Amino acid sequence: MRYVTLGSGKRFRAALVYATGHSLGAPTGQMDIAACSVELIHAFSLIHDDLPAMDDDDFRRGKASCHVAFGEATAILAGDALQSLAFEILADQQGMYTPEKQLLMVKILAQATGAIGMAGGQALDLSITGSESSLETVEKMHKMKTGALIVAAVNLGVLAAGSTDARLLASLECYGKSLGLAFQITDDILDGTTDALTLGKMRDSDKRNHKPTYLTILGEKQGKALARHHVGLAKQALKDLYIDTTTLEALADFVTNRQH
Repeated sequence: MRYVTLGSGKRFRAALVYATGHSLGAPTGQMDIAACSVELIHAFSLIHDDLPAMDDDDFRRGKASCHVAFGEATAILAGDALQSLAFEILADQQGMYTPEKQLLMVKILAQATGAIGMAGGQALDLSITGSESSLETVEKMHKMKTGALIVAAVNLGVLAAGSTDARLLASLECYGKSLGLAFQITDDILDGTTDALTLGKMRDSDKRNHKPTYLTILGEKQGKALARHHVGLAKQALKDLYIDTTTLEALADFVTNRQH
């Protein structure tokens, strides 16, 4: 568990929790538990995604994938334990959040992780591997597999900060949805155009597994244009809000400017 969570990595989803909370004026400590829970879920998903029965990737974050380093059985159990730990820390922080808020946070994270989120997205991913798929199908898959947890990170940041403004919540959720698509489009492009050392994982993993991606459907030029379009939509969703959106906008720009 330490091998996967304490190594390198962008911590992008945790950064979203903090950026959202800070934009609403909340102190850093108020977001720590929510940010940690999101990263634990993400780490669990990476372990399971890398397994031979899933994406079969041997290299992650610049080192051997968990199942390569410790064996498949240990990797599966480590992923299971990380998922459980994410919900345990959300439910166990007496005094940090109200019981009602804890319950809602657990629900949001569970939905992002389960059948209508990451697990369902991975199932769809496996079902279309080796086939020609439409852009709409690939987008649906990634809204579930990648976007759901990114939206959850934003929503947990809002809840941790204590906001109940419906208009604000709706705008930030739109921001998260557009950001999730931009993030995945960029991931698809980087997977096929960047060397493994820079990526921190094997290049052309999608091509090797015969997966339909934004890169295979649109090509690099159109894919990058679509990613920038979604970044624009994400930033547009922040317009006219009464909060400081500087960091949220910077994270949106980071999504398409990153090298890994």
